[in-house]
This record gives sequence, structure tokens and C-alpha cells, in this order.
Amino acid sequence: MENYSIRKIKKEDNQAVAALIRAVFDELNIPKVGTAYEDPYLDLMFEEYNKPKSVYYVVEKDGKIIGSAGVAPLENEAKTICELQKMYFLPETRGVGIGSQMMAKCLQSAKEFGFEKCYLETMPFMLDAQKLYKKVGFENICSPMGNTGHTSCPVWMLKDL
Repeated sequence: MENYSIRKIKKEDNQAVAALIRAVFDELNIPKVGTAYEDPYLDLMFEEYNKPKSVYYVVEKDGKIIGSAGVAPLENEAKTICELQKMYFLPETRGVGIGSQMMAKCLQSAKEFGFEKCYLETMPFMLDAQKLYKKVGFENICSPMGNTGHTSCPVWMLKDL
């Protein structure tokens, strides 16, 4: 895929990012209860990530948001642990290397913020995502960390930064 850019979220991206995330949930039949779909700030992503040690990126092509992901401190966990959050891509962006680039950008930001470990949660059927996570060094762990509120995400992974 050509002519795309990865950049930090802007306030005017809020509606497009929320629509993208909801579209991926609908497409993949991801449970809406106990997942990011229910997060109260889903329509306010710019504001949510405009906090210390937090960043959210979007992938834009021809003025359209086609993917997104971010990192932020993992709630109710050691200050040295962050969470890779809300990494979602439209179907046309999958399998072409954009996810790997986004992951690298997020993990580099996490290191620059001073985090030592990165945690994530995902769904068991999201095998391509898990393959990408394992490729960059995430390993499965046996129980959830922090307090994400995402009780419907039963796959937990952790990476040393």
C-alpha cells in the first residue's frame, strides 16, 4: 500500500477513529461487552491520549483514517508497564506491513516514555494479530494484568522493552 502516513491523533480525528474501531468490531463479530467497544472515551480518543506517557497514532491514506493504535500506562499496575491499546485496521490495510510499522512506532514511544514492559489483550480468534505480536517479542501470559475492564479479552501478552 502506498501514499499513507502514520501520525499522532488530532482532535478532529475522534469521530473517524471511533467509527473505524466500531466497524472492525462489527466486521469481526468481536464481543461488545467487556471490550474496548464499551470504553467510555471511545469517542474522545484525542483527549484520552493527550495525557502524560500516552500517545495514539492513526494511519491516514487519502484523507481517510484506515488504522490506529496507541500506548498508555497500564491502569493499576507498576509505573514501568504500559499497554498497547486499540490497535485496529480496516481490511484493506491488513497483511501489507502497516501493522508492523505501527507496532514499531508504538513500542518506540513506550521506550521513550521510560516503560520497561508492554502488555496487551486480544481475542483468541485474532490469530494474525497474535502472530504479529509474537514476531516482535510478545509472549503469552496466564492471567490478566492491571485493570482494563476488558473481561471478554482472554488472551494476555507481555513484552520486555
